[in-house]
Amino acid sequence: PNRQPMAKITEKLLLEKGSPKTDTLENIKTLNLSKMALKVQDLPVKLLSGLHSLQWLDLSGNRLHEFPKNLKLPALRYLDLSDNQMEDVTALESLSSLEELKMEANLYITVSDNHKMMVMLPNLRIYNNKDISINAHRLRGAYRDTLRTKIIALWGRSFRLPDPITAEKLSKLETDFVNTARQQIKFGPSSVSDFTKWLVEIIAKEYLRSLTEPKKEPESSKLTPLNTDSKDSIPPVSCGVNGISLPTKRKKNTSEMDSNINLTPPKKQHTDVIENSPCKSGIRLKPLTRTNPVRMTPQKSSQPPSTPTRGQKTDTPRRVSRAANTKGDGAQVEKKEETNKKDPKGTKLKQETDVLSKYKSCSNTQVMQTYLRFIPDTIYVCFSTNPVCLKPLHVLQCHSKQDSSEDFSTQLWACAFQPLPVSTGGSGGSRLVATCGGDSLCVIDCETGMVMKKYKVSGEEFFSLAWSTVLMSRGSGASAQHCSILAAGGKRGVVKLIHPRNNMAYGEFRASRKALSALCFNHHKGNLLFTGSYDNKIGMWDIGGVDSQYNFKVVQLLVFELSAVPLHICLPPTSPSAHLLTACEDGLYCFNTALSTNNTAKSRSKDIEITFPIYKKEDKDHDYHTVDGLSFLSDDIVASKNYLHGSIYLWSWTRTKAQQPDRKSMTVCAVVLAELQWTNTEIPYLALNTCPGQAYIVCGDDKGRLWTYHVTNLQKHSFQTGKPILPTEVLEWPMPVRSDQSKVEGPSINGVAMDPELHYLVALSDKNMVIVWKREESL
Repeated sequence: PNRQPMAKITEKLLLEKGSPKTDTLENIKTLNLSKMALKVQDLPVKLLSGLHSLQWLDLSGNRLHEFPKNLKLPALRYLDLSDNQMEDVTALESLSSLEELKMEANLYITVSDNHKMMVMLPNLRIYNNKDISINAHRLRGAYRDTLRTKIIALWGRSFRLPDPITAEKLSKLETDFVNTARQQIKFGPSSVSDFTKWLVEIIAKEYLRSLTEPKKEPESSKLTPLNTDSKDSIPPVSCGVNGISLPTKRKKNTSEMDSNINLTPPKKQHTDVIENSPCKSGIRLKPLTRTNPVRMTPQKSSQPPSTPTRGQKTDTPRRVSRAANTKGDGAQVEKKEETNKKDPKGTKLKQETDVLSKYKSCSNTQVMQTYLRFIPDTIYVCFSTNPVCLKPLHVLQCHSKQDSSEDFSTQLWACAFQPLPVSTGGSGGSRLVATCGGDSLCVIDCETGMVMKKYKVSGEEFFSLAWSTVLMSRGSGASAQHCSILAAGGKRGVVKLIHPRNNMAYGEFRASRKALSALCFNHHKGNLLFTGSYDNKIGMWDIGGVDSQYNFKVVQLLVFELSAVPLHICLPPTSPSAHLLTACEDGLYCFNTALSTNNTAKSRSKDIEITFPIYKKEDKDHDYHTVDGLSFLSDDIVASKNYLHGSIYLWSWTRTKAQQPDRKSMTVCAVVLAELQWTNTEIPYLALNTCPGQAYIVCGDDKGRLWTYHVTNLQKHSFQTGKPILPTEVLEWPMPVRSDQSKVEGPSINGVAMDPELHYLVALSDKNMVIVWKREESL
């Protein structure tokens, strides 16, 4: 949104914007400071503290990361902080008279933050236009009382006052007691663990003071504990747009700054069905047969400029909303009228797949899944002696808002096939694919089109996912076994860890305070995870394995510093533990990822930047540096595409890396082997992926088409000819139609995945549709 130029907050300005009109600040009752691009340092605490009678304050549409500390407005009843960049709410504690608060469109406010506000503000009744009185009463009363009872029990078991009592001994005792309480006391779902630890610290300090100041709170005033299970007795309170919690919305203390994150999620016997409590860490994945749509649009719905300027910085995720204003239910895909050019007789397939309103029973639940019905076309890929024949098999709406078949706006972003079990040696095909978009993640059987699992987190918007294989210990001397897990992340900056086979979302950890843009596992060491985030960083984590009770530990190993948002992360197939390639909004970079005992620094900068021929055509109005597609086609050949450039480059990784970089800029030019013709578009983030085993490249466009390249004879083509190689085949959009028979035009293709043997191809659209293509033997 357009914002007014920033104005310095002065007494004159406050008098002008305040009401009623008066000559003194202490008489102002309402004040509107919205849409002024204000940061927290622009709000003078001393001056604003003179507003003794202020009852109504609007600070919406600014750039506030927090509320000014120690700002006391004793009469304030209403505060609007909507559409800011709030990350911390603890400074609001000074507003003890506040009754109504608005915090919508603050990307980084979590459920834990919402809980904190309810406890800190004793008179708060309305939050984001909803009455929270009942939930607030429970948190201030029963929840707090139960924690206090647990804290008193911990004190009785493990602590006692020093004798004699000195200030030094008391200070050390407080530190030990508070840290132990934060670590050991568990209550409520893990989605509010940050809030619980925050409140435990407050109550522990209060209780310790009560022992040294008995007149204020004698020890005999113990409260009766709630007769309730300590794990899930108090469910998370739903407040407005924020549906889950993130673990690090708090001031960091020494113990929290430790890079070793010990996570002990709830045991399996305490897990719940996801649909009932989507915010819990230890939750059951619900087998689904109806797709729940939800698309994420982190940075408003602004369309990117066709010629972006280099060096632009973004504070919020830049996934672009391309939602169309189309309505309809899962219906049909029309048979195309055109005659197949490869069939001179115009023979058309008669098969029709109609799986509308299928049902599948799994666990104890049964949910309907919405499908689109269509008559498939058969398309042949001809560069090989064994042509690839692909036909559309299923079109699903699996991520719909409220399971609505009329949702054609949720954008889907990432998909990946489950890796094959270790026992198979990695050979053969996989038919299970994971997809994510909006607030949900699905695992789909490509052959049947059934959604086997669905994981949903209210308030989250998933941008990326990745599969891996880790070891699960079984105890009692039994050997550990390999298990396939999923990692997913998005707007909240939290990585969710999921074991689909056992229907377990077993844990989470905070990877960034900003949204996550990319995830990638080391395929040689499945416990090593890379997370790209919108704070221009890539984190390298060791997530370890899990035990039979799903306990696990996460350690941050390295942080790679970037100058722009990482969009894709790739590890070279032959050296995944030595190098990392990342496609960013301002170029393509290579990092050294080798762990060395000689280098103890956790933060690293780029080794080299890889440049492309299109850069030579840049001028002040045209910037082609954004690399929004990146994937290895073989051990050496890389496919990449540059935003706004209608071609895909194939280049040699080993020959490029072997070059001596420019000493000043640390750049090397990609050794281009071929240039593939692609569509001309101004839409970023369109999907590109490869199937190395089949020498197959697929790239989606903004009209729902899939541009395919079967690169079997690359050495016969020369880049020097200046003529890009034409695609092997362009798979046309299958043209679904709504219930009113109006067509759903081709959407932008945001994600593409293929199983290793190219039995299936899956494409994700920005109109809430998953398209599954199946390979068939050519006739």
